[in-house]
Amino acid sequence: MKIIAGVDEVGRGSLIGPVYAAAVILNKSIDKKLLKDSKLLNKKKREFLSKYIKKNSIWAIGKSSVKEIEKKNILNASLLAMKRAIKKLKKKPTLSLIDGNKVPKIKNYKLRSIIKGDKKIPSISAASIIAKVTRDKMITNLEKDFKGYYWSKNYGYGTKQHLNAIKCLGITIHHRKTFSPINKKR
Repeated sequence: MKIIAGVDEVGRGSLIGPVYAAAVILNKSIDKKLLKDSKLLNKKKREFLSKYIKKNSIWAIGKSSVKEIEKKNILNASLLAMKRAIKKLKKKPTLSLIDGNKVPKIKNYKLRSIIKGDKKIPSISAASIIAKVTRDKMITNLEKDFKGYYWSKNYGYGTKQHLNAIKCLGITIHHRKTFSPINKKR
């Protein structure tokens, strides 16, 4: 029997925090019609679906730290987060379907990239939902100690509000120092 895992990452374009990836092997009983790319769902629906997917799937999270992003670059850090998520699954997938056009290198694993896979493949959609909800919660928790950056609204992305906060308050330990415009402020 084929065991297929869907894999996606979130947070590549953010100016702060780790990049997260999720790997999901869907249970046959899950209603695949509910699953969409996380970017097409509102926060309430994503949170509901994340719980539903976790309850009805085998899933795992992987992440790469800000230090790893700065050292390896965001693409390689994203691939590392995906590799960690896949390797953490309780069952080894026969095939892992990766959103995008690149796949991590994992010895003795079969991987295939699918461009716009988060819109086409339910297990990749599920991974996008779990990864987004997990990272958003982590970023929202960070905001408690770093007021004025509005991370619970912008999740660390380069919105006008966040960029203004950086101008007024400076960068934090959570900012990715190699990312523009932060790298120009050092």
